[in-house]
Amino acid sequence: MDSLKNKIIAVTGGNGQLGGHFVSYLRSEGATVISIDKAVENNLGAGTLSVDTTDLEAIKGALDAILNKYQRIDGWVNSAYPRTDDWGKKTFADESMDSFEQNMTWHLGGYVKCSQVILNQMMKQKGGSLINLSSIYGIVGPDFTIYEGTAMMNPGGYAAIKGGIINMTRYLAAYYGPYNVRVNCVSPGGIFNHQAERFVRQYEQKVPIRRLGTPEDISPSISFLLSDGAKYITGHNLVVDGGWTAI
Repeated sequence: MDSLKNKIIAVTGGNGQLGGHFVSYLRSEGATVISIDKAVENNLGAGTLSVDTTDLEAIKGALDAILNKYQRIDGWVNSAYPRTDDWGKKTFADESMDSFEQNMTWHLGGYVKCSQVILNQMMKQKGGSLINLSSIYGIVGPDFTIYEGTAMMNPGGYAAIKGGIINMTRYLAAYYGPYNVRVNCVSPGGIFNHQAERFVRQYEQKVPIRRLGTPEDISPSISFLLSDGAKYITGHNLVVDGGWTAI
């Protein structure tokens, strides 16, 4: 407890399934946490900022608001998941290239925009930690058999986005490291979110731990990488997947 005491941390996608748990968990570890999400109220006093993380000027405005109140930003977690309405509804063979490009721009591009704004501030401070959320499918190709018999699909854009996030993390770690700024990545495995029973069964038969993950499984890794206990870790991709990528 209190491993993040007195740290000022922002979490994008703070109203989402994973982001929401990151916010509450980091607060329990002693941090002052700002939840950044289009779906929250714009109330910094209550720890929320309504921000479109695909909009560069909105990101700059959010940082200005945080600096005006706290004079610094110690940690930033990119976990927002912007996507188009047709996301995951078509196979790659039928996927719209307009949709593919839009999702790349929103998701990967949004992470890059946030990273540039926040890391430049951390560079001025000569300290800070930023975490990007990726996925097992940024590391390995999907096992399409787990989707058989369900309406679920894995869009091709997801692999491009999440793989790009991992290598962009390495680039940023190398670039900002001399300024005592750390950049790491966390790649969760499948997270239970009331998916079709058949998908859950097929997934759990293949992962060594024999269950889907939960937000509670991921939050401690976020907390650790933001903490001083990870002060010599940068450019790392921490995989939290129940062993999926080990086999």
